[in-house]
Amino acid sequence: MSKDAVDFTPNALDRRTFVKAAAAAATTGAIVSFGNRAATAATPVRIQYDWLIGNGQIGDIVAQKRGYFAEEGLDITFGPGGPNAQTVPPVLSGQAQFAQLSSTAQFFKAYGAGRPLKLFACGFSYSPYAYISLPKNPIRTPADLVGKTIAINPNGRYLLDLIMVANKLDRSKVKVVTMGTDMSALISGQVDAVTGFITNTTALSVLGPDVVTLFPAKIGVPNYANAYFTSEDAYPSQKQNLARFIRAASKGWGWAFSNRREAVDIMCEAYPTLDRQIEYKTIDLIMSLSFDETTKQSGWGWMSREKLTAQVALFKETGNIPPNAPGVAESVTWEILDMTADVRPKLG
Repeated sequence: MSKDAVDFTPNALDRRTFVKAAAAAATTGAIVSFGNRAATAATPVRIQYDWLIGNGQIGDIVAQKRGYFAEEGLDITFGPGGPNAQTVPPVLSGQAQFAQLSSTAQFFKAYGAGRPLKLFACGFSYSPYAYISLPKNPIRTPADLVGKTIAINPNGRYLLDLIMVANKLDRSKVKVVTMGTDMSALISGQVDAVTGFITNTTALSVLGPDVVTLFPAKIGVPNYANAYFTSEDAYPSQKQNLARFIRAASKGWGWAFSNRREAVDIMCEAYPTLDRQIEYKTIDLIMSLSFDETTKQSGWGWMSREKLTAQVALFKETGNIPPNAPGVAESVTWEILDMTADVRPKLG
């Protein structure tokens, strides 16, 4: 689980004050001016990721290694995420021009807490975060959670609240214990389910090949993952570069879709700590998250206005963001997707 969900507890922090504070806290880097593409050979831009770079960014990596960003006039730098990195502050301070949060849940929690952000594309059609149980004691539906003991990392507790509200179930009937990355409690029978990202094939391998998964996105808690965003204030001056980025990234994801084993090779050569054999086994799952019937119609990166609106409404209902917080109309733009509609691959 990425760390930013911890940092985005809603508070009364004023947006402008936060921007000034973030800028003051920046110790390196400076705001990059996005000039006209024709006037510069390559515009340096930095994207800050929420995740440690891995299979969730394989299309971006392919785009970089195959020169698609360079073709768009971008000299791109990947800022790796992970437990000790931050994602939103670098964008607000100008150290990064845009970033990727692990899910739209984190985006809307940050926006609801006063961070002036603008969402412009989503790389996964839903979050791979799941409740994981074993066939001998399966949890297949929200009702199956009732009376069970669930191991959840601290950042995932609010998701359980959302599931129970969305399915009109009594949250007090589910016992929750805190877990880290160790999934042995499920094997030993101490808990009935654990939580984790199914794309983390290495961590899940200890459970064996037969597991039962329950995804919040499929039981009334809509979301997208790999949420690309920039700052609200900088958005007008960054439009062209955002469009260039999406054009190049979508080419990378489209190439990876059609050349999966080669895409894994490119990724593992760029990041040698990744296990190539594990990634070969995971690539089909990654592609199923990035391409579905929706992207087959509207192209890679698409996000549904109705789905995002439903997510915000559920967040407000459960108090995860203030009831008077701005919604989708203020925080999300489809302009970049419209600008790149002709090149985003329609696969699924």
